[in-house]
Amino acid sequence: MPVHRDREKKESTAEEMEVEEHEQEASSSEEEDSDTSSVSEDGDSSEMDEEDCERRRTECLDEMTNLEKQFTDLKDQLYHERLSQVNSKLTEVEAGRAAEYLEPLAVLLENMQVRTKVAGIYRELCLESVKNKYECEIQAACQHWESEKLLLLDTVQSELEEKIRRLEEDRHSIDITSELWNDELSGRKKKRDALSPDKKRRRPSVVSDILPLLIHLLHGPLYTRAAQLTQVLLKWPNG
Repeated sequence: MPVHRDREKKESTAEEMEVEEHEQEASSSEEEDSDTSSVSEDGDSSEMDEEDCERRRTECLDEMTNLEKQFTDLKDQLYHERLSQVNSKLTEVEAGRAAEYLEPLAVLLENMQVRTKVAGIYRELCLESVKNKYECEIQAACQHWESEKLLLLDTVQSELEEKIRRLEEDRHSIDITSELWNDELSGRKKKRDALSPDKKRRRPSVVSDILPLLIHLLHGPLYTRAAQLTQVLLKWPNG
């Protein structure tokens, strides 16, 4: 019995070893197959990636070219539209219809009206000031003329009063010595009459004869008073 058991153990062990070998071979073959399949799959995927990248690159380039063309077209369109707007606005400005022109023009017109009104008021004030200054100058000249006239009148009157006073003094002295003078003059008159009977002696002027004339001259015009009084005083013997 023990021998039979040992044989069974050996046989089972050999079978197990064979099974293990078969399993190892199968696993190694599976590994080889898997390695081969993975290598083939890697090659296929790399080829697909390159084609996809090339395709995508081409699509991106086409899209960029299209976008650039669209951008250029839009830019040209925007330029032409903007140029058309500018030309239209320029035409409106030249015709005087543009709001950008009319609004500043209205402000300028308003400022012009205000400045014109202020200038007119300033002109009126300047004219009034000049007129007042002219009237003041005329009034000052008239006052100066009146004051000078009164001063001249007072001066002439004082001089005449002084002359009259001296004449009155002379008259008093003449009254005192008139008798002596009359005697002397009568003697001389007789001698002169004997020599020249046709000639008459001029009677000397008396103060009482000239006083009414002086009073009349004092009430006459100023420009004639001085001349006439001067003539009278020059004709007066003791002047």
